Amino acid sequence: MKIVIAEKPSVGRELAKVFGATTRKEGYIEGKGYSFTWAFGHLLQLAPPQDYGFIGWRRQHLPMLPVKFKLAIRKIKTKDGMVEDPGVRKQLDIIKKLFDECTEIIVATDAGREGELIFRYIYYYLKCKKPFKRLWISSQTDEAIKEGFRNLKDGAEYDTLFNSAHCRSESDWLVGMNATQALSISAGAKSVLSLGRVQTPTLAMICARYLEIKNFVPQTYFQLSILLDKDGQKFKAISLQNFKAQAEAQALLEKIEDVASGFPQGGKITAVESKPRKEPPPLLHDLSSLQQEANKRYGFTADQTLSLLQNLYERKLVSYPRTGSRYIGDDVFANVPKLISTLTDHQDLSKQAAFLQTITLNKRSVNAKKVTDHHAILITGEKPYQLSKDQQAIYDMVAGRMLEAFHQECIKEVTKITIESGTTFMANGTVIQSAGWRAVFNDAEDDKKEEDNPTLPKVSVGEAVPIPEKNLLEKQTKPKAMYNEASLLKALETSGKEIEDEELRYAMKDSGLGTPATRAAIIETLLTREYIVREKRNLMPTSKGLAVYEVVKDKKIAQAELTGQWEKRLEEIRSGASVADFKSEITDYTKTITQELLVAGEGIFKRLAATSSLQKL
Repeated sequence: MKIVIAEKPSVGRELAKVFGATTRKEGYIEGKGYSFTWAFGHLLQLAPPQDYGFIGWRRQHLPMLPVKFKLAIRKIKTKDGMVEDPGVRKQLDIIKKLFDECTEIIVATDAGREGELIFRYIYYYLKCKKPFKRLWISSQTDEAIKEGFRNLKDGAEYDTLFNSAHCRSESDWLVGMNATQALSISAGAKSVLSLGRVQTPTLAMICARYLEIKNFVPQTYFQLSILLDKDGQKFKAISLQNFKAQAEAQALLEKIEDVASGFPQGGKITAVESKPRKEPPPLLHDLSSLQQEANKRYGFTADQTLSLLQNLYERKLVSYPRTGSRYIGDDVFANVPKLISTLTDHQDLSKQAAFLQTITLNKRSVNAKKVTDHHAILITGEKPYQLSKDQQAIYDMVAGRMLEAFHQECIKEVTKITIESGTTFMANGTVIQSAGWRAVFNDAEDDKKEEDNPTLPKVSVGEAVPIPEKNLLEKQTKPKAMYNEASLLKALETSGKEIEDEELRYAMKDSGLGTPATRAAIIETLLTREYIVREKRNLMPTSKGLAVYEVVKDKKIAQAELTGQWEKRLEEIRSGASVADFKSEITDYTKTITQELLVAGEGIFKRLAATSSLQKL
């Protein structure tokens, strides 16, 4: 008998269905020589401090550095305190019985770092010695599952993936447990002040942005604006110079030779620059880019998007969701024309799907070297049915991005006209000559939403154009915007560095804060800890969050770039880098941050009281 272990019951049932196994037992399904069982996500976790003899929160225990970590059954909160989850204990007993009886184990947990950790913790906790093989698939379609079972991998091939996951788990325990106890103890232990390897630098980014905006002093400046009329076609130009003094701007405004002042010839055209610009299609979505886009379009939280996407994956409609790759290999690309053909009857995407069948597909998103564990998110070709409005929205975003990514470039003509009249003015305009990939969703371009001139008339250098209107514009400098989930996810990709170019951001993904699969949980953790709140679509720090930030802002635990480098190290461990070196670094760091925080938290509750209500921006 072969045992197949999935990450959750719904996936286990689906695998059993594909194999025709129908005999239901408690905690598993059997048939056709297989038994299909499951976990409920993480059944086991690293044991809490008291299991190592660190009873109570005491200064003398810190830093807590277990010689060897233990595994413990997941606990639940009851009126009697934290107790073992009886459902987990029961399922572990079932899995142990199946493992003892089987000839081979097939690991079918999610094909990623956390999925590997879920299985290995069960395997080691049960002291199992049976051989195991790995099912590694990017889609839950029947054919993908069957193909995966025909090509099972030796479990040892994923030892480095487990090493990476295990290092992540231990480092989060060491930093989180010690930093949280140290800060809470030094603050008087009146409440738990949770800190973490990833959550704290994320909080720091939100708080720093909030304080930057709160302390921002706007500066007033002036610009001149003119309206020009070329044979009935009017267009606007703005002075290149900004003026600090209103009087200086007003004096120049008087010199503008407009029609009202008796100068029918108006402004003189001194330069006309018109250039074609090719805008390549966007890359395919990974989880992070899809979460950002869904937040912008629909206001979905990162956690909502992941949940909807996971549901679509389990319904066999999209490929593996927790991917950090925006590329596919040539083998997957070979199936793309077939996937596109399944959209020719889509209510909104049919026209562009049909068009893509007539052209050579763009291969910007095709690069096997840039594919990590899983390729970018694609539809599977299965027909969606009975989707909720939100599920349909996410499915359409995946399908539409697939069409965009393989579409033609958008070709524009960007025109700049320079005008002299008392001072120098510039008129900008963009004309889309061939929409290309932008035709899929037909969205307005971000840089055109506030553009003064959608189109510009034909003018020649030396020509004089009448100015029927001139104005003095009073403006103010503006601070950066508060983080929302889309902009925060974008910043987490690059450890807070502001990088607009999507390929440069992608290149930095291994140095980002967290992973695409964990960033939604980071945000939710900060909300649960009451360190931040959602205010409309913005993420705002609470007084508690600001008080904690004030204590840690100068400490390494709050440095996004340092934590991002750790994430990169974890990725390198997957490629065989030293586990011992990383653990040694984390241990040394834990000692340092614990000592710093044992003295840093004094007086935090006074600061909490002083900042009991946030000032509105």
